[in-house]
Amino acid sequence: MMRAKKGGIYLALHALVLFYSLSALCSKKAASYPFASLGWLLFYGAVILILGLYALFWQQIIKRLPLSTAYMNKAATVVWGLVFGSVFFGERVSAPKLFGAALIIAGIVLYALPEGEEGHA
Repeated sequence: MMRAKKGGIYLALHALVLFYSLSALCSKKAASYPFASLGWLLFYGAVILILGLYALFWQQIIKRLPLSTAYMNKAATVVWGLVFGSVFFGERVSAPKLFGAALIIAGIVLYALPEGEEGHA
């Protein structure tokens, strides 16, 4: 049961990291509009809303996980940045970027493994 509870908090953490990553998407989209135009205000408002909600939920996450664990998993925002950049803005994802994303994911997984179980599959 303890493992299921911990899995749930990791799932919530990564859902929150994905949500947080949306702020960068909205920010870049806001930059494509003239300053103070309706489009800019809508996307910039979305950034502020996302960051405000993120701050509230982040507090709940760090109450339940060690701070180092929570921040280690925040590195997944780089991976989401690659995905969003490619899907929404047509940015090129090169082999070195994919390799870097794979390293980030591997680091998160290795860090999440319980101590003493790294060699056991």
